[in-house]
Amino acid sequence: MNPQSPSGLLRRAARRVLGRAASSGAAGTSAVAGPDAVEVGPRWLRVGDGYAATLAVTGYPAEVGAGWLEPLLSYPGRVDVAVHIDPLHPATAAKRLRKQQGRLESARRSSARDGKVDDPETEAAAADAADMAFALARGESKLFRVGLYLTVHAPTREDLDADVAEVRSLASSLLLDAQPAAWRSVQGWTSTLPLGVDLLGMRRTLDTPALAASFPFTSPDLPATDPSPHAPLTGRLYGVNASSNGLVLWDRWGQDNYNSVTLARSGAGKSYFTKLEALRSLYPDPHRPTPEGEVGVQVFVIDPEDEYQRLTEAVGGTYLHLGSPEVRLNPFDLPPGAQHIPDALTRRSLFMHTLLSVMFGEPLSPQERAVLDRAVTDTYARVGITGDRRTWSRPAPLLADLADMLTADSDHTGDPAGADVAARLAPYVSGSFSGLFDGPTTRAPDGHLVAISLRDLPDEVKSVGTLTALDAVWRRVLDPHHRRRRLVVVDEAWLLMHQPEAAKFLYRLAKSARKYWAGLAFVSQDAGDVLATDLGKAIVSNASTQVLLRQSTQAIDTIAEAFRLSDGERAYLLAAAPGEALLLSGTNRVAFHAVASDAEDEVITTDPQALAGLDADEEDLEP
Repeated sequence: MNPQSPSGLLRRAARRVLGRAASSGAAGTSAVAGPDAVEVGPRWLRVGDGYAATLAVTGYPAEVGAGWLEPLLSYPGRVDVAVHIDPLHPATAAKRLRKQQGRLESARRSSARDGKVDDPETEAAAADAADMAFALARGESKLFRVGLYLTVHAPTREDLDADVAEVRSLASSLLLDAQPAAWRSVQGWTSTLPLGVDLLGMRRTLDTPALAASFPFTSPDLPATDPSPHAPLTGRLYGVNASSNGLVLWDRWGQDNYNSVTLARSGAGKSYFTKLEALRSLYPDPHRPTPEGEVGVQVFVIDPEDEYQRLTEAVGGTYLHLGSPEVRLNPFDLPPGAQHIPDALTRRSLFMHTLLSVMFGEPLSPQERAVLDRAVTDTYARVGITGDRRTWSRPAPLLADLADMLTADSDHTGDPAGADVAARLAPYVSGSFSGLFDGPTTRAPDGHLVAISLRDLPDEVKSVGTLTALDAVWRRVLDPHHRRRRLVVVDEAWLLMHQPEAAKFLYRLAKSARKYWAGLAFVSQDAGDVLATDLGKAIVSNASTQVLLRQSTQAIDTIAEAFRLSDGERAYLLAAAPGEALLLSGTNRVAFHAVASDAEDEVITTDPQALAGLDADEEDLEP
């Protein structure tokens, strides 16, 4: 064979490379374990009984997330992934960044001077360089020279070509540009051996966050609460991980608090996701004890649009149409087990201040508060309920009794404030809205799933109805002799956030829910208004579980700032399909798609087309 032929040159290069690798990677040893023979080709190697080809990654995505190399590491075939890392000294890194920024800026000015269209790649590179420079100057990050190489193994040449094509396609789906190490197959193969040598030298500068996300022990899946191999799975199935196709299991009851916030634009699937979690919360949990005769979590829902009716009826729950003539909730009712709550009567008095403020659409004046506080106490006393706990089991008064007491107080003291408050209460006592409060409570909100509908209420009293329903639910949560896990879902919570006093009430519930083994699920499509207020931000910050679905372009800036979203997460939420969401909890962030079984979908869907098909099927089944 001609020693100067390409094949001969490759063989000689292979001997030199292997000898260099042996001396640098295994210094002090006389031999290196390896194959008995190596046959070298332009883009492949025959190593022992198999073939290998090396790909060098030359192009990277602009942004990476945790576990971004997981698809390559979990490839079903045999692929060796090698990451070579060399840290850059801060002074050297800063100097190189300044030079790079200067070259990019020069290129931009040259294009502008010549009247050329801006190059998107140059603009993106300039922005990245500026961000790196600021992070480096503040000591928030360091720079590293990183080389990423992939060696694909296969038993035959044909299989190798097919596997290389698949790996390159997989890399392309990750926005990685993987090129064959043509005429450098030996150097590429050696660079992926556990020798610590990089003979290809095809490096890219990465900062600390990007490098940390590249390590193989970083996964896009959520970490297990208990990492031991025999630990039981806990939590509820939220959906499928968008990055790894694994299952997203989340346990809100294992977090610092049990509250959640779900924000999305209309039609993004927030109610579908919320109903799915509520349904799965009813399932028994074998790993958590429950009182005898009870299973799962007790779920309460404030339903503004009758979206939970089919679900409630399907599971045999309690559904209350607030606003119907036969359905009333008396705000004067003391909570069950009130005798064991020392300040139960005081809490009722304070709640009446909140309720009247929402009814009137503005906070009460100090004079009105004083008159109301005295009148509420006298109203309870009229029916025999006093500070003596033994009297707290007696029937509660009604709103009409309070109006009468306010009028009587005004006549007795000559203070017109009482008569004025009674006059403003007239629509709720004897006027257009009296059906909500003109009698005692007709049906207590008890059951494993309780949904209180607000659809039959006029728009003018939706906020009042929401507050009244939420208060009736909360009285059940406060029962000290019937403790169990409870989930309180407030759908379209923006109805309350528009009223300052109602927003304060919701905030107090969010702060105290954990003490009573309860979680508040705050669901709203008006993300901008929620995050525009201090109380809204406080409710969000008091939720350990935060779920974001598709957002509108008008609200994305506010959302991105409040939740510190990356550019990739921001783009994901702008383009998310219905049911695609981002779960945030502390340092845990995962994108997922909510999935339901056919049986679950049948009872939770609100898609008009799907409902029409279900109605048609039911008609066909009728005799």
